Amino acid sequence: MRKGILSLTAAAAAMTLGLTACGGESGDTSTAQSSATPAESKAAGKVGVILPDSKSSARWETADRKYLEEAFKAAGVAYDIQNAQGDKTQFQTIADQMITNGATVLMIVNLDSGTGKAVLDKAKAQGVATIDYDRLTLNGGASYYVSFDNTKVGTLQGEGLVKCLTDKKADKPIVAELNGSPTDNNATLFKNGYDGVLKLKYDAKEYVKGPDQSVPDWDNAQAGTIFEQMLTEQPKIAGVLAANDGLGNAAIAVLKKNSLNGKVPVTGQDATVQGLQNILAGDQCMTVYKAIKKEADAGASLAIALAKGEKPAASGSVKDTESGADVPAVLLDPQAIFFDSVKDVVADGFVTKDELCTGEFAAKCTEAGIQ
Repeated sequence: MRKGILSLTAAAAAMTLGLTACGGESGDTSTAQSSATPAESKAAGKVGVILPDSKSSARWETADRKYLEEAFKAAGVAYDIQNAQGDKTQFQTIADQMITNGATVLMIVNLDSGTGKAVLDKAKAQGVATIDYDRLTLNGGASYYVSFDNTKVGTLQGEGLVKCLTDKKADKPIVAELNGSPTDNNATLFKNGYDGVLKLKYDAKEYVKGPDQSVPDWDNAQAGTIFEQMLTEQPKIAGVLAANDGLGNAAIAVLKKNSLNGKVPVTGQDATVQGLQNILAGDQCMTVYKAIKKEADAGASLAIALAKGEKPAASGSVKDTESGADVPAVLLDPQAIFFDSVKDVVADGFVTKDELCTGEFAAKCTEAGIQ
């Protein structure tokens, strides 16, 4: 797996100010926060981070929070990490509190571009440096953007589904598309990527374009309902382009009810334990692994530099399609994961063998070469 394009390395994130950070921990992810002492805040600025939820993907609490905390603690920089739990009002309230409490850098994962822009505008008006993390806020004007190459994520999903359908020797398969939230710019980029692959198949009459629908707020329960309706209307669906592992699992649950799991390839994204187990079981054909630690280290490196009053450089830029502005950006490389490469995710430390290879999956882990 390539290491991605980073002008600011994890080593930079680990540079310390000779101070000791003391982050707290809490099991209440709706209000859980970690912060360093007032004495540290005087030595450098304070970083505020707002995560979006814990429902759309487990990654925000199990991976991003952990890696960001580690980086901030290592650097001795004061920080406050909170989760808005999908509540737009709470998102803005958290931002107001962080600014009031002295944040000099604000890093957000927006719930939608409208809410994100309101928060970024307020932060900038108060002289607070801003970073869009993982999701670009359209017309938001953030100082920096840190994410993966999200169009490439979608391309890998499209190519992955083509591989799986080819392996099954599918003849003119009907493909259903279960897209992410219509308010998430990343979902748009993912779709641009996989539609770029699938359209060639549709145009060549090799595949048949089936139902194509977005899932509000990446809600897995709604995804299940939507896919059940898709399958009822088009019972011969032969492939499912699901935009992440949660949506994929929702589709798989419906396929299981109809004894179609393992027969109809389903894609995913995020390399969650559930998604990887679905791949091991043969119910999901692939996922896309994004090395969250690298993303968190890149975001933390920028935030730490800004908190120290520096002006860090970014290795690239992305075009804001609404404002037309070029936003300084660090974009990382995603990796397609199939049955024989699940072991790569374990080897990278993103998931452990103990949590993945439980019960019925132990034999499958051995078969997949997981050490």
